Amino acid sequence: MDQDQLHAHLRFAAELGVAGISRDGAWRTRGRGVGSGLQNLQTAPDPATATTLAAIRADIGDCTRCKLHTLGRTQIVFGVGNPSADLMFVGEAPGADEDLQGVPFVGRAGQLLTKIIEAIGLTRDDVYIANVIKCRPPQNRNPEPDEVATCEPFLFRQIDVIHPKVIVALGKFAAQAVLRTDDPISRLRGRVFEYRGAKLIPTFHPAYLLRNPSAKREVWEDMKLVRKLLGR
Repeated sequence: MDQDQLHAHLRFAAELGVAGISRDGAWRTRGRGVGSGLQNLQTAPDPATATTLAAIRADIGDCTRCKLHTLGRTQIVFGVGNPSADLMFVGEAPGADEDLQGVPFVGRAGQLLTKIIEAIGLTRDDVYIANVIKCRPPQNRNPEPDEVATCEPFLFRQIDVIHPKVIVALGKFAAQAVLRTDDPISRLRGRVFEYRGAKLIPTFHPAYLLRNPSAKREVWEDMKLVRKLLGR
């Protein structure tokens, strides 16, 4: 990490509510036995899992199962990251940048998500990122119930294959969709739910943070909980 990257990392950590750092070596290694650091907890990619995910993607094909394929989508946005990740992020649906590149969370919100991931000592390569819906809804509207019902089984299959320890649901729609609830995200965040063998934590969507920077502190609290659940 060069000096500019370090400064950017520290600025964002401060925005998330981190009060300070220490150069004390004992502080950096506290609580770590052999193999107990957060980075060491990340599972190496399993070729068999990657193959199974590829089979799910092949099963989706050039999907025409719901009306979204007629409403201007460019391509399917399946998912990206470590197929054996301990931590998985789930958003609602691709946006314009994701639709063009075929990768989830690559626009401004995606850049902020990358900073959030790095703030807990991980990289995008350590985690897996996917959406409830694999095709971009027109004008980035919320996915409709029939679209969710058609597409979410593929998300379930991704989760079951990856088998993460922790899932972070990004934003109101993703949290409500996976938890089958109408509760607002303000009521859901800060809590831990059991979900398909993982601990699920709802938090604010990065796009919401771009509009409401003051909410970064709440997201930092959620991410500290994620870090704790991962075993740090």
